[in-house]
Amino acid sequence: MSALLPDGVFLIASGTPDASLPSAAVVGSKAHNLARMARLGLPVPPAFVIDTSWCGRRDALTPATWQPALQRLEGVTGLRFGDARRPLLVSVRSGAPVSMPGMMETLLNIGLNDSTVHGLVRLTGNPRLAWDAYRRLIASFGEVVLGLPASAFDEDLQAVAGTCPERELDFGALRSVVQRHLATIQRLSGRAFPQDPHAQLQSAIAAVFASWWSDRAANYRRVNQVDEALGTAATVQRMVFGNGGGDSGAGVGFTRHPSTGEPVPWVDFLFNAQGEDVVSGRRDAAGHEELAAVAPGVWQQLLAAMQQLEVEFGDMQDFEFTVEAGRLYLLQTRSGKRTPRAAARIALDLLETGLIDRAEALRRTASLDEAALTESRIAPGADGSARCLARAQSACTGVASGEIALDESRARQRHGAGAAVVLVRQDAETRDIAALELAVGLLTARGARTSHAAVVARQLGRVCLVGCTDMQIDSNRRTVRWNGQQLAEGDWLTLDGQSGAVYAGVLEVIREAPPELMKRLHELRHAGSRAATD
Repeated sequence: MSALLPDGVFLIASGTPDASLPSAAVVGSKAHNLARMARLGLPVPPAFVIDTSWCGRRDALTPATWQPALQRLEGVTGLRFGDARRPLLVSVRSGAPVSMPGMMETLLNIGLNDSTVHGLVRLTGNPRLAWDAYRRLIASFGEVVLGLPASAFDEDLQAVAGTCPERELDFGALRSVVQRHLATIQRLSGRAFPQDPHAQLQSAIAAVFASWWSDRAANYRRVNQVDEALGTAATVQRMVFGNGGGDSGAGVGFTRHPSTGEPVPWVDFLFNAQGEDVVSGRRDAAGHEELAAVAPGVWQQLLAAMQQLEVEFGDMQDFEFTVEAGRLYLLQTRSGKRTPRAAARIALDLLETGLIDRAEALRRTASLDEAALTESRIAPGADGSARCLARAQSACTGVASGEIALDESRARQRHGAGAAVVLVRQDAETRDIAALELAVGLLTARGARTSHAAVVARQLGRVCLVGCTDMQIDSNRRTVRWNGQQLAEGDWLTLDGQSGAVYAGVLEVIREAPPELMKRLHELRHAGSRAATD
C-alpha cells in the first residue's frame, strides 16, 4: 500500500506494492478483495479505502484525512477531481469485514456539478452519459445524504419521460431532469445541491459510514449474528460508466448457480445502465445471453475472469462488473450466498477439481444433513388444475404457500397469529429484510435475480420470484392483479421457485433430498472417517 498516506487510508491500484496488504478486518472484505484482484492483473478501477477504524470515529474524519489519497488517485488516473476539463469522478462504497449485501449505502458519480458535467461531455464525447450520470448523482445524494424520498425524484423523471423508457431519453430530456432534481433538492431540503465536489465527497463518505447504523443494517446483523463492533470501511473508486450506450452496461454474476450449485455462470446484465440499476431491485435485468451475443469478446474475458476468481478465492464468487465502451471492469467479488443444496454440490465439485481439500469440503458441508438438503416441489399433476396467475424469474428455488402480505406491518401481524405469509412487493429492496424474515416467500413486480434483496432471500432460505411484470399492486385497495385476475391481501398464493410460476391457492407439494447429492456426501464423509482411523 503506501506509507505516504495518513493512518487508516490505503491505495488500491494495479502495480501498487501489496506486501503489506491489510486484512479484511481492517479494510473490509470489499477493498481487500479488490486489492487481490488488482494483484492478479484483473481489470479493477483504482481506488483508495478509509479503513474500519474510522467508522467509530467518523466525526473526526475531515478532508485532510483523505486528500492525500485523492491526490494519489489523480496521479494514477491522469484526471483531476473537480477539474472543468478532465474531471475525475468517483464512487463511494461501503464494505464491512463480513458481507452484508445491500444493507449499507453506495453513491456513484461523485464530483459532477454544473461545470464538470461539460468536462465529462468533452472527455467522453457522450453528452447523454454526462447528463444521465449527473441526474443520478443528484437523486442519490438527495435520498442517501439528505434523507429525501426517492419518490420525489421518480416523479421528476416521470414528468419528463412520460411513456418513454428511461434508458431511451436523450441528453436534452436528461438535462431537463437535472434541472427538476436541483429544484426538488432546494424545495424539500431548504438548501441547494452542493456544487463543490470536495463537499460532495465528504458528505458521501460520512453517509456511507453512517449507514452502518441504519435500521436495515442493524436488522441484518441481528438476523445473521454479526458483531456491531466490526464497523464498515469506505472505498472511494474511480468511476467507470456502464450508461454510455449500446456498447456499455452493468452486471452482477455468480460463477456457479447459487440455488442448485451447477457449474454454470449465472449473470444478470443491463445494457446502457449503472450497477445500481441491477442491484437496487427497482429495475428488471436479463440474463447473460444478450451480452454474449452482442459483445462475445467481453463475455469470453468475463468467463476467464470467473475462472481466475474461483482459483484465487477457492469458492463460488458473487461479482459485480461494468462494461464501458466495450471494456470490462470488475468492481467487487465475494463468496456468494447460496442454498444448502448449492453449498453441498459446490463443495463437492471444488474438491473433485482440486480447488479445496477434503478437510475443507468436510468443514463446508458439516451442517448439511438430509433435513437441510430436503427441498419442496410441486407434486406431479398438482399444477394441472391450479390457476396459474403469472410467471416470474426465479431467484431462489423451492415452493412456498402463504397469505398475501403487502407490507411489514401485515406480515408481522399475520406471522404473529401463526399464519404463513408471502410478501408481495413492487420492488425487491433490502429495506424489507425485517418483513422477509417473517415470510416464507417473496414475489416482486420488478427486480433482478441478482439484486441485493434476492441475494438476502436466498441466504434466508426464502423462495423468491422477481420481475413479475404482469403484476399490479393496489396499495389503497390492498389487492393484487395479474392479467385481469385479482386477489386480495390475505388470500393464499403459491410460488414455485423451480418454474417461476405464481398460483392462486395452495398446491400439493412433495419434499425430498436429491439422492445423487446425498450419495456423494455420504461417500465424502465415509472416506473422511476411514482416513481418520487409518
